[in-house]
Amino acid sequence: MRLHAIPLLLPLCLLGGCRDAGVLAARGPIAAAERLILINATAIMLVVVVPVIVLTLAFGWWYRSGNARATYRPDWSYSGQIELVVWAIPAMTVTLLAAVGWIGSHQLDPARKIAGEATPLRIQVVSLDWKWLFIYPQQHLALLNELIVPVGVPLEFELTSATVMNAFFIPQLGSQIYTMPGMSTHLNLLAARGGDYPGFSSHFSGDGFSDMRFIAHAVPAASFPSLLEQLRSGAQRLDDAARAQLMGRGSAPAIAYRDPDPQLYQQLLQQPGR
Repeated sequence: MRLHAIPLLLPLCLLGGCRDAGVLAARGPIAAAERLILINATAIMLVVVVPVIVLTLAFGWWYRSGNARATYRPDWSYSGQIELVVWAIPAMTVTLLAAVGWIGSHQLDPARKIAGEATPLRIQVVSLDWKWLFIYPQQHLALLNELIVPVGVPLEFELTSATVMNAFFIPQLGSQIYTMPGMSTHLNLLAARGGDYPGFSSHFSGDGFSDMRFIAHAVPAASFPSLLEQLRSGAQRLDDAARAQLMGRGSAPAIAYRDPDPQLYQQLLQQPGR
């Protein structure tokens, strides 16, 4: 392989790691919109970066010691045309970036509901030390470190923390949001395609925070009710003993619980964090 081909292959190598996971592998409308903002912002900034790199190389080549045609002008100090270009391009870049950020921050407000023909699914999320508890109040089911959602159905998350501040993030579906003790935040997502999408805590919260990982399973909407009912029928009851075990520190495998207290989320929301 010739050496001059190496720079052309580097971007392909970098993109290869984003093929199956991450923010560039969007699987929902929110993640796709955020990816578009990232691409647009990068393209806008390259309008400044690329000409600067090209001109730096061009000036270095033109004013090399061996070029007799290059004119040395030690008394030159000012050019209005150059000043106009030097200040106008960065000013336009900042303006465009500000517009992209302003519009995107309003259109992608986490609490803004997603329009859809299907009835939204409400899921309550509680961050623990160092686990994730997902409560399905309408299905009378709770899942630990595992999330199951139907494809094409708007998801309405209510999130809080029973311990310390944390952050909930499924990169392929979009929008990180914080979970805080004593506060309830809201996040709306939608899985446009079926699959298994990794989720994790993106905020340091203690020695075991790196274990706060889960898989979001996006399943066909038609099979979603029967799948949850199957899990519920074979699950243990979320009684006081199971709840006390959940509140303890440490990681845990994925577990399904049936019949959680209808007021469990509110109780965890109102208790003081550690």
